[in-house]
Amino acid sequence: MIYKIVANKIIFRVDRGEEIVSSIKQICKDNNIKAGLISGIGATDNAEIGVYDVSNKVYKTEKIVGNHEITSLLGNVSIMNGETYLHLHINLANDEFGVIGGHLNSAIISGTLEAVIDIIDSEIYRERNEDIGLNLLVF
Repeated sequence: MIYKIVANKIIFRVDRGEEIVSSIKQICKDNNIKAGLISGIGATDNAEIGVYDVSNKVYKTEKIVGNHEITSLLGNVSIMNGETYLHLHINLANDEFGVIGGHLNSAIISGTLEAVIDIIDSEIYRERNEDIGLNLLVF
């Protein structure tokens, strides 16, 4: 992973064999980012995504294996319990042009990921909401 800081943005690349979520967390920790927006595109051949079941308060997860274009990686950066907290969603297109998407748990890059963190000059926090079962933004 490499990155460059330009004004209030970090433009970065995650390379083949590297994991997306841990790479973004490392960039945020290295640069003390406590709030931001993330967007990117790239390719993966090994990902785990999830969809939240609100009624049962659990994520249904699925491993996605095989060549997939990352047509959209979107999310945000916040802080929970003093640690960097990423909330990321991803859309993946297969070689038949079918698209699947959901909450990104992890993904290994097969080609590259090109992305940007738009830094928000503030601190945004999360806390657990037991009624919904999710970690929600607090204002």
